[in-house]
Amino acid sequence: MNLLLIGGGGREHALAWKLAQSPLLTKLFAAPGNPGIAEHAECTDLDISDHRAVIEFCGRHDVELVVVGPEQPLVDGLADSLKRAGIRCFGPSAAAARLEGSKGFTKDLCAKYDIPTAAYGRFTDAAAAKAFLDGRSPPFVIKADGLAAGKGVVIAEDRAAADAALDDMFGGAFGGSGAEVVIEEFLEGEEASLFALCDGKTVVPLAGAQDHKRVGDGDTGPNTGGMGAYSPAPILDDAMTARVMRDIVEPTARAMAAEGAPYVGVLYAGLMIGPDGPQLIEYNCRFGDPECQVLMKRMDSDLLPALVAVCDGTLADISVAWRSESALTVVMAAEGYPGTPKKGGEIRGLDTAEASGATIFHAGTKVADGKLVANGGRVLNVTATGPSLKVAADTAYKACAAIQWEDGFYRRDIGHRAL
Repeated sequence: MNLLLIGGGGREHALAWKLAQSPLLTKLFAAPGNPGIAEHAECTDLDISDHRAVIEFCGRHDVELVVVGPEQPLVDGLADSLKRAGIRCFGPSAAAARLEGSKGFTKDLCAKYDIPTAAYGRFTDAAAAKAFLDGRSPPFVIKADGLAAGKGVVIAEDRAAADAALDDMFGGAFGGSGAEVVIEEFLEGEEASLFALCDGKTVVPLAGAQDHKRVGDGDTGPNTGGMGAYSPAPILDDAMTARVMRDIVEPTARAMAAEGAPYVGVLYAGLMIGPDGPQLIEYNCRFGDPECQVLMKRMDSDLLPALVAVCDGTLADISVAWRSESALTVVMAAEGYPGTPKKGGEIRGLDTAEASGATIFHAGTKVADGKLVANGGRVLNVTATGPSLKVAADTAYKACAAIQWEDGFYRRDIGHRAL
């Protein structure tokens, strides 16, 4: 089977690494890919925003399945275009991808179908949003409604910070994504993520993970797209996973079908698990990044048959097996991230790092003048497994120390909640 993988980050490198192991795979293409993905796939500069061009590429290369890594093409309706052309696509329709593309849509869905989540308000202007805050106590959770690369959430510790965040969002800090804002009740507890496959009818849980959103050690500093992750998540034991599936994920799948937008793809539930049990923070309509990296290292099954079953509506016939070992990934980011990252710095020592037992998934890298250089904010995902989380962490950090990159930095405490 020929596949086309859409995307060029660390999540897509992990998917390419896993898909390349499938005996069902004939040829893997990637658009645009990256130097790490190029070890497993033929990379192409296909314009993924041009749906006709993607369809024509699939026709020329006998592509039977397109796997969409990032959220933007799904929100833009790439899956709809491919399906109309008779091409399997792993990823939800634009209507179903609203679960990520509009936080307000998801909050309204939860309210309508009694899915546990934080109390909220939706606003299209700063004055009304600020009026909503009057008489309420901080901290305040302020979110741009649309896609913002994981950075559109502000936890405001006081009213002044909340007002400033609202002014930024309505002032265009996130472009059109901030034209509407959601303000939520601040939830206490421990964050975790649960991933599940859905074919529109059947929902199969995958595994849980926990990530670190803040840029600095001790979970300090601004939110990022994710500075590291680990799996399994101790708080998502079998009993809690079953509860999340029963109270949150399965009702969401039923709700989307009832709304005429059956969900097909991977559903990523960001959760807060506190004294009142699990509550939904938000949904994403794709694998997490960097959570995908640890999930792929732990998955014992062949990924490809599961993706095909999702597309074909036969997920009820599939089971997914997991290794008992732990996995942990450390994100190496470029100086300046999550602001403007410093690009172009040479990266050396990856062979030495991998010889220590880690797998290096490329995110923001490129080859220039025969050298591997940084080309993004999050640049490398140093991923390791072990019989315990401590062993996985030690292996990953040993590999990080072997990588020579003057402009790079990483958190030194990934996994600290579990460790």
